[in-house]
Formats: sequence, structure tokens, C-alpha cells
Amino acid sequence: MENAKNRPYDFQAGEVLLIHKPYTWTSFDVINNLRLFIRHNFKIRKVKVGHAGTLDPLATGLIILCTGKFTKRIEEFQAQEKEYIGTFTLGATTPSFDMEKEIDNTFPVEHITEEMIRETAGKFIGAQQQLPPIYSAVRIEGKRLYKHARKGTEEEVEIKPRDIFISEFEITKVIFPVVWFRVVCSKGTYIRGLARDYGEALGSGAYMTSLQRTRIGDFHLNEAMSLDEFKEVALANRIIPEEELN
Repeated sequence: MENAKNRPYDFQAGEVLLIHKPYTWTSFDVINNLRLFIRHNFKIRKVKVGHAGTLDPLATGLIILCTGKFTKRIEEFQAQEKEYIGTFTLGATTPSFDMEKEIDNTFPVEHITEEMIRETAGKFIGAQQQLPPIYSAVRIEGKRLYKHARKGTEEEVEIKPRDIFISEFEITKVIFPVVWFRVVCSKGTYIRGLARDYGEALGSGAYMTSLQRTRIGDFHLNEAMSLDEFKEVALANRIIPEEELN
């Protein structure tokens, strides 16, 4: 069982771990931190560790980590639908579509009503195509898009839209210009991209100001542990080799 707290972990045979990713950490920061922890505390020189879906540094929430032979299950988990909660701020945009970059443009918002905000969300339900953000890990011609953006060569590559599906887009609160939302969507959906498209649909602009992933398939955030909690549990249940007892 994922994140079972009263058993020893077998990282080489395979584990599926539900972790609450911290704010500002990349998904690879989490992987590297866990890999070093396993190597140091469980004396395993080589162990496979992978994640089943990237979370942006400025997002928090559920990330599924697979170790050992269970890394073969990563694609299975990646394909499952995701649920997010967060906030968009209306009337401005940033190059990264979130707070990683400074505001680059402002837009009128006087015409936007709360009724418009809620009605416009409904227009995004269903199958559609979405352009990935230029500051993303999508590969174009063998190079990550964010590397093109940092070098200023993004105009030299063709960014193709991707097929996505949004099954739920609920506006949960509005305190203008901030909009709180809940989204259930398919693999490959960028919530930052949704912020851009949503702002345009309102005849304005928008960027993402907070994001938390609350579910992947049947796995929920309330089942996850922080990295520190997980390490404490893993060490408490570690089977100590006989040579360490002598």
C-alpha cells in the first residue's frame, strides 16, 4: 500500500510514494533528495527513482514517486487525470504565465463581471488544444522549451498545440482581481496555459498566482507525506543489517 507507515520499505523491489512537494522545489529536486536519502541511509548504491508528472517550482501538492522496479508504472500514473486548486490574477500577464517572471503587460478589467468570470470558465470544459508555455519542459527539436526562452531563441522553434481535456473548471471564489478555481484535467494540461487562455477569453489578461495539485487518479493529497515525514517513517521502519549491529 502506498505510504504505509508501519512496514519496512524495499526501494529496489519497488515503491510507490505519495509526497507533498514543497514550494519552490522542482520535481527533480524531490527525486534527487530522495535518491540521496536512500543511498546514504539504506546503503543502496544504485536505485531508480522517477516521478509520474512534473509540478512547477511555484506549485505545491501531490507528486507520485516510483522507485526500483515500480518505475515501470510511471506511464500508468502519468496517464491519469489530475485535480488542481489555485488562483489566477486578472488584468496582467507574465512571460511564464505565473509569478516566476515579472509582469510584462497589463490589460483593462473594468468590463469584467463576476457573472462573466463564472460563465467563461464553463466554455473551457471538454476537448481542446493548448499551446504549452514557452517556459516549460516540453521538448522541441531535442531541447527543452525553457532553454529556448532563456537564450531568446523561442521564435526559431514552432510550438505546436497539444490535445487536452478539461472535465471540470469550477470558480470557487472571486475577490477581484483574484479568482479561485478548481480544475480536473487530462495529462499534458498546463494550468499556467489555462490562465493565459482564460484571461484572453475575458478580453483581458491573467496569470497564475498559486497552484496545488490535490489528486492524481485515485490518489489524494491528504494521503501524501512531506519529505521529512517520509524520511522519519522510513528510518523508523528500517531493517538494520546484522553487520551494523555488531
